[in-house]
Amino acid sequence: MMNKPFLSELYYKAFQSGNKLYLVIAINTLIFLVLGILSLIDVLAKTPLSSFLISQLSLPANLGDLLYRPWTIITYMFTQLAFFHFLFNMLWLYWIGLIFLAFLNNRQFLFTYFAGGIFGGLLFLALFNLIPSFYSRQAILIGSSGAVYAIIVAAATLVPNYTLRLLFFGNVQLKYLVVAFIILNILGLNGANIGGNLAHLGGALFGFIYIHQLRKGNDWSKLFTRNKPKLRVIRNEQAPKNNHSFTNQEYIDSILDKISRSGYNSLSKAEKDALFNASKQDKG
Repeated sequence: MMNKPFLSELYYKAFQSGNKLYLVIAINTLIFLVLGILSLIDVLAKTPLSSFLISQLSLPANLGDLLYRPWTIITYMFTQLAFFHFLFNMLWLYWIGLIFLAFLNNRQFLFTYFAGGIFGGLLFLALFNLIPSFYSRQAILIGSSGAVYAIIVAAATLVPNYTLRLLFFGNVQLKYLVVAFIILNILGLNGANIGGNLAHLGGALFGFIYIHQLRKGNDWSKLFTRNKPKLRVIRNEQAPKNNHSFTNQEYIDSILDKISRSGYNSLSKAEKDALFNASKQDKG
């Protein structure tokens, strides 16, 4: 039996730590467990509970159904039924999410996850409603893969030479991992899960575009933040001249460009400290 401190620690990380990566994983996990429990109840008691909940969470291709369930453009990206589908989505989200949050902030993480998932969902809807050969009233979309792909490709676009050590493959740079994922999903467009693969590619495309816009100074995630009045603090003493201003976006961008060219290990200690402080400054 799990002890209380362990459960308390899980609850703290998911809902009180402020880390949005843990929050997203927790929501995915809770929905997966609830659907699993309801499926078991359905088998034992001959009830339709799980199928009803799935219909309320999955994104329907039928626009008439979507009109009465508009929230499904969000809820579908937290809904998984198959264990390995859920497991691998959460593992990749955790591994790459940590890299993402090492350089960017919680707001940008949530924006990339949600906007990537929405963009993937819209491509799914377009496929099954605008292309006659794929038109279907019964098709539905579930799974966080599109949103997870947005996080993965965003991280790879930001730090393409960042290296992961993978079982059986050894050291693999993020850019090559993404290329492999994209190729597999393009090949999958010829299979049975064309809608899902298109949603994956949609999320990936959004992650790529978002980071390129971010490099140009266009942080789309700020569109959903409220402007807060800033307090001006005046001090008599003069600030040290040699102290880096970690809010200098041009300086941070130059560090990110250096990472793209030469990898994270090419940074000096001062540059690593500047990047670390910049990432911590705007968390939330």
